Amino acid sequence: MNAPSAAPPPPRHPSPQPGRGPAAAVTRLAASQVWRGATVVTVLSAGMTAVVAGTYRGTVGDALDRRALLALAGNPAVRTMFGEPVALDTAGGFTAWRTGTFLAVLLGVWGILATTRITRGEEDTGRWALLLAGRVSLRASVVRHVAVVAAAPLVAGAAVSAALLVSGTPAAGAALYGAGLALIGLFAVAVAALCAQLLPSRGTAAGTAVVVFAAGLLMRMLGDGTHALAWLRWLSPFGLAALTRPFDADRPAPLAVLATATALVLAAAVTAAARRDLDAGLVRVSDSRPARLALLGSVTAFAMRRAWPSTAAWAAVIGGFVGLLGCVAASMTAFLRGNPRFAELAAQAGFAGLDSVTGYAATMFALLAVPAGVFAAVRVGAIAEDERARRLTLLYAGPLPRARLLAAETAAAVAGVLALAVVAATAIWAGAAASATRLRLLDALAGTVNTLPIALLCLGAGVAALGWRPRVTVGVGTVPAVGGFVLKVVADSVDAPGWVAAGSPFQHLALVPQVPVDWTSTSVMLTVAAVLWLLGAAGYQRRDLGG
Repeated sequence: MNAPSAAPPPPRHPSPQPGRGPAAAVTRLAASQVWRGATVVTVLSAGMTAVVAGTYRGTVGDALDRRALLALAGNPAVRTMFGEPVALDTAGGFTAWRTGTFLAVLLGVWGILATTRITRGEEDTGRWALLLAGRVSLRASVVRHVAVVAAAPLVAGAAVSAALLVSGTPAAGAALYGAGLALIGLFAVAVAALCAQLLPSRGTAAGTAVVVFAAGLLMRMLGDGTHALAWLRWLSPFGLAALTRPFDADRPAPLAVLATATALVLAAAVTAAARRDLDAGLVRVSDSRPARLALLGSVTAFAMRRAWPSTAAWAAVIGGFVGLLGCVAASMTAFLRGNPRFAELAAQAGFAGLDSVTGYAATMFALLAVPAGVFAAVRVGAIAEDERARRLTLLYAGPLPRARLLAAETAAAVAGVLALAVVAATAIWAGAAASATRLRLLDALAGTVNTLPIALLCLGAGVAALGWRPRVTVGVGTVPAVGGFVLKVVADSVDAPGWVAAGSPFQHLALVPQVPVDWTSTSVMLTVAAVLWLLGAAGYQRRDLGG
């Protein structure tokens, strides 16, 4: 007889190779979701820095004298709006002062939106349920997604420092300035990650993080504009970055404070992720409340109901900021009248007429087109988000044409943009009146309404993307406002050919109420917006629903 054969050995599972395990797959997934936006903000940050630093000597450096610099540094309105002027007689110092706030806001807002989108947003849609059914825990998934987003501001800060070094600025100042921008962006990511763990939805988390970030900017403005409140800068990421005084004192201590605060917030976010359940936040929200039946009688009324909370939040932020600009109108215009060279430099950068009240107001109204356009794009993006979350599937299974829902959401977005214009006009009028500056309310309303064509271009571009490339709805929708503004500033700063600036809608926007409305340009922009909307509506009706 043959001896019984030995039992086969149990199967051996090969150990995962480095970079091929489930955790590494999560990292690659997060990177695939953010790399495009991260590339855009990095290129924009480095490019704007290089342009301003490279053109400093020819446009600004030879025109500033000591008296003018002292007047600029001592003006409270200038300090409130742009921060404390430091080392403006150097290319690095002027670049940091000119671009610092804009780039910090850009990195911070992008970080907040990206973090909440790929963490709480993906969780809300149910896509993390299957992901977390495997060997990856909720805490590990949050850590890896946040780490990927956090890399973007760090890379952008390094790119800014490199651009300054190539432009010939001192290495210490370039390193501190870039590090300050990176830490502001990283702080915004940390706040967004914490809000995503504490709060029960993506919208609530993103809104709360933006409010915290905006409060930091407001504290910096109050601290720089009022000597008695200078201590507020130590409580603001913007203020801490400014306290380093790059290209002047080059103090790294404030950045150490900011880095410590960021690390604490990140640690709190990781701890919160380990203590909560999937699809729930640590902050408990009641599952029941009294029925609210208002604005449920039609598709258009329901669209208005959906839009009003975000519209109110945007209006509060814009109204507060524009009201502050109105309060400093008298000081700013008086300063520019007494220092005409700065008025000329502002005109070279695309901000002409700041030495008069109507010119100052018109320039501020032109800037309003940027947040109004972003708001319109975000409202269209909400449709794409509802589609990805499959909240529209059952709705479209009934007798509801897609064009009707799209028209209703568009009407709600237009109403929201109009509301922002009215709030901004009222706020700057009230602020100017508080500072004993005469600005008529009707003039303010004319100036804000004049910027609506750019916001409607954003709406049309967003709808066009929704119809044909829904995953990039918000990005494409913001191009006319954000991209157009950056193009105009850069083109004016480097004295580019006229056809370059003509590609920006801001180039065709009349500075109302300083000058009359340019009806030709307004009609062209409205026509283009309508064509984009029709193109997007056609694509939206023809394509399949995403999920």
